[in-house]
Amino acid sequence: MSNPQKPKEFTGKHMLMVIGLFFGTIITVNLIMAYFATTSWTGLVVKNSYVASQHYNEKLVANRAQDALGWTPTLAVEQGTLRYRLLDAKGAPVVAEQAEAKLMRPSHEREDHMVTLLPDANGDFVVDHELGFGAWDIELQLVSENDIPFVYRERFMVETK
Repeated sequence: MSNPQKPKEFTGKHMLMVIGLFFGTIITVNLIMAYFATTSWTGLVVKNSYVASQHYNEKLVANRAQDALGWTPTLAVEQGTLRYRLLDAKGAPVVAEQAEAKLMRPSHEREDHMVTLLPDANGDFVVDHELGFGAWDIELQLVSENDIPFVYRERFMVETK
């Protein structure tokens, strides 16, 4: 003789478990996303965007004046050495006491730091400095011996060794 089984019923306990799993999943995902949002890069580029906007036209004028110089910057990063060459409009190296470089990761501020590049015998600015693998932004600033400021920005990649 066959033993007929009673069909399983969907009870209030089952519904409570479904609702608990549904909202538990959503809350868990939200907590994980909130954790990563508060522990990763802030996205902050300037501390006060209003104040920065007030100097926008001044920066445009400075950039146009810098472009009018006709100077040619070149950055090389190889085997633990940063080499920066700045040639004037006639192709001669620009003379300065030093160049200050701010090295920044595009994704977070933890590894941001400053280095000083000193003039080499051939007119390049050089510093021995190991950088970690990946993307870097550099902002180089120098003031020539004629008191002409020059700012150079570039994103570059450090490849594996």
